[in-house]
Amino acid sequence: MKKVFAIIAVAIASMSIAYAQFGVVAGIGSSATTVNKEDWKSNLDQVNLYHVGLTYKLDLGLGLSIQPSLTYEMKGATLSKALDGDIGLVTKEIETKTGYGEFGLDLQWGPDLMLFRPFIFASPFVGYMIDQKETNSLNTADFATIDQEQMSTAVENAKNKLEYGFGIGLGIDIMKFVQLKAQYYKNLGSLYNEGKIDGKAMGEAIAASYKDVENYNGIKVSLSILLF
Repeated sequence: MKKVFAIIAVAIASMSIAYAQFGVVAGIGSSATTVNKEDWKSNLDQVNLYHVGLTYKLDLGLGLSIQPSLTYEMKGATLSKALDGDIGLVTKEIETKTGYGEFGLDLQWGPDLMLFRPFIFASPFVGYMIDQKETNSLNTADFATIDQEQMSTAVENAKNKLEYGFGIGLGIDIMKFVQLKAQYYKNLGSLYNEGKIDGKAMGEAIAASYKDVENYNGIKVSLSILLF
């Protein structure tokens, strides 16, 4: 019983010395996707977009801290090139942008150097789609009958609403009130839901290619202002 009381006392003492701050966060990111299909041999090029939201930092002592954030994240990618694949030579143009409401949880460690605190962190995250923009076009004689607007709508409807993944990066706290972070993030899973892709709207061969498109990944830089 004494051990139990001792553990509780240590926990309470740890909470009492913890230093918590609310703040705002904003930044820019560069995202892309990859088509994991050998005969298409293509990457969807990076798009530079933004994120903004709220954050809460809790110092736990010994250089450890946790920092949950709730942000609006814009991610996207573009592709405009000729592809020589199993459906012949085509010129495909894609612009995809997605806005997510995203919750991330930084797990940080770094030494407190009084005026500065450099740290490393890992950050699992999960998000849900709030809005999106899809532009898809396909220029080839074999698919001249495809309605481009209908194809864009079909792809838009097939996009996965849920995203999840992780990030790793470096950061620095300046005088405890300003925080700058840079990270690489990786989404897990596919950008589009294979079961919802309408082959009738774009052709079965085209529809089959979308199941191999990875969800967004890239880098982002964030600036936070932390308050009491």
